[in-house]
Amino acid sequence: MTSPFDLDPAVLVLEDGTRYPGNAYGARGTTLGEVVFATGMTGYQETITDPSYAGQIVVQTAPHIGNTGMNDEDPESRRIWVAGYVVRDPSRVVSNWRADESLPDALARDGVVGISNIDTRAVTRRIRSEGSMRAGVFSGEAAGLSEEEQLRLVREAPDMRGRNLSAEVSVREVEVTRATGERIGNLAVLDLGVKTATITNLAARGFDVHVFPQSATIEQIRAIEPVAAFYSNGPGDPAASDQHVELLRAVLDDGLPFFGICFGNQLLGRALGFGTYKLPFGHRGINQPVLDKATGRVEITSQNHGFAVDAPTDGVVDSPNGYGRVEVSHIGLNDDVVEGLRALDIPAFSVQYHPEAAAGPHDSNYLFDRFRDMVLAAHSKDEN
Repeated sequence: MTSPFDLDPAVLVLEDGTRYPGNAYGARGTTLGEVVFATGMTGYQETITDPSYAGQIVVQTAPHIGNTGMNDEDPESRRIWVAGYVVRDPSRVVSNWRADESLPDALARDGVVGISNIDTRAVTRRIRSEGSMRAGVFSGEAAGLSEEEQLRLVREAPDMRGRNLSAEVSVREVEVTRATGERIGNLAVLDLGVKTATITNLAARGFDVHVFPQSATIEQIRAIEPVAAFYSNGPGDPAASDQHVELLRAVLDDGLPFFGICFGNQLLGRALGFGTYKLPFGHRGINQPVLDKATGRVEITSQNHGFAVDAPTDGVVDSPNGYGRVEVSHIGLNDDVVEGLRALDIPAFSVQYHPEAAAGPHDSNYLFDRFRDMVLAAHSKDEN
């Protein structure tokens, strides 16, 4: 058992040479990745089991982490995906009746190297000023490496730009979850890092959810005679996912209704002919304000992304790739980032945030209903 009372030395090293000494938390060893901060006050279990965090060392801005432990009911996927974990004040006890194990035990079980008892506010301010950067956590024997060697390892780690991580997080074979609501038909979901709550929400809307590996072909998708297609969230650079963009264009060319979230939003943008770019430090947390341009309503959303779509936020524009008129449907109120796309001449839309939001908030859950209604409308039109 891993004890929060263990005070083994550890250090977080950023690629600019900044160092933050602390204590080991979870597994011991070395981990490298892009350091990012997550602003959620709750939901750390959902955060660390979100496949979108693959390749990233997550800094929790909330100071006290681990008090509710970990349970077998709330994980968003089959394992913890964060490359590393950084907390300020780890809970010394687990005090929730649903807990099955402690957070440090879960981190150790999945080989996740973490660090505690450091000034996470200082780390967050550094990232906010300088942008996300490569970093490493060193504990155990690795904590004794020279500062020069630790920094060399960090600077030799791969940058998130140009990385395709979908194969690391995707299922290997098709997995099917049957509809729990009134059945509509088969839904093809491309697993780029899909979360359990997303599948649950889609099944509740009447879809037999067929989760495909990220390597799926259009022929494999057509074989299930889908009524619609869906692209999930996931890690990595959308510019490194040309195969998924080409697959999506084939889906759109077939006239299938489409819904994408997070990474799926970025890939729809690229399929329509827009570019994507890397944000300075991304949006990660469950308190991101987004404006729905159609209704004027502000939604508080759950987000986890480091890249965004580069598209005009005012008015209607023509898709550079010939899919008709497109508008930016949602805008982030913190920095005017594109938070949603809506095609006006084909049945396709997407959002940059997470409407399933298992840890909350639930302002955007209606989007699954909007998707269901769009599929039913398209199906009715085909029948007529």
